[in-house]
Amino acid sequence: MVPLSILDLAPIVQGSDASTALRNSLDLAQHAERWGYKRFWLAEHHNATGIASAATAVLIAHVAAGTQTICVGAGGIMLPNHSPLVIAEQFGTLASLHPGRIDLGLGRAPGTDQLTMVALRRDHPGSDTFPQDVLELQAFLGEAQPGQLVRAIPGQGTNVPLWILGSSLYGAQLAAALGLPYAFASHFAPDALLPALEIYRERFQPSQQLAEPYAMVACNVICADDDGEARRLFTSAQQSFTNILRGRRGQLPPPLDDIEQYWTIEEKARASQMLARSYVGSPAAVREQLDAFVAETDADELILAAAVHDHATRLRSYELLLA
Repeated sequence: MVPLSILDLAPIVQGSDASTALRNSLDLAQHAERWGYKRFWLAEHHNATGIASAATAVLIAHVAAGTQTICVGAGGIMLPNHSPLVIAEQFGTLASLHPGRIDLGLGRAPGTDQLTMVALRRDHPGSDTFPQDVLELQAFLGEAQPGQLVRAIPGQGTNVPLWILGSSLYGAQLAAALGLPYAFASHFAPDALLPALEIYRERFQPSQQLAEPYAMVACNVICADDDGEARRLFTSAQQSFTNILRGRRGQLPPPLDDIEQYWTIEEKARASQMLARSYVGSPAAVREQLDAFVAETDADELILAAAVHDHATRLRSYELLLA
């Protein structure tokens, strides 16, 4: 099996709160480190009642301080929401505190609705400046140049590893052109996965950071002692995606015994398409599915999301996979 990592949204589940979600994220990272997961990434979302990782760099600092060896990073920072200098300073500080353990994945979507996007940054540029912003950020994290008047301190010279995140062909092209590792968000947007990976590998240009293409692919994974229980746990994610289609984003609901009573035929088809790269079942069954997924994608690494309502059960899901 290729290296396995974890993508955590610090989920605020129904019946709980943000404080509990943040404690659970650190607890999961500490367990993941012991179990042998390679990375623990947190994602930037705003105005989302079910996600507690809005202040992503702050939470990364909390998780990195509570662990010893696992790489901790952003999957990702939505760069158009921020000044590249501010991100360079934040992640330069993190890299100075935790040398060799900080990753910086970058996305060009706002990670929120249009109104919140403007509240985040009054002069929000949208996604049009994303390539230039990435290059500017990369320069702030690199060595100082002669005559450079503005520097990221901390940040300058840390060369924090950058990743390009994507769910379309755009990110694949940019990651290839810049010679950066690429992470594809097939855990919720799987349609362009294979074409994006093909473009990334075909067009990859070696860089100072990376000599050969490196692709990490995201998927949903839920393990339980038997297939039936795993499928029941998966109904939390199925409800959540159905709620998105209904325009009712919210906290992660508890599982249902019969998901068919919850969604319509059309909702089932649309939610199931979004969740197509989900691997659910007993540990043996999931490992077999993941082996096939790696063979299909030639992924260098997998990053796993697990939308499980109960924290102890979510821990058990990740543990079973590597047991």
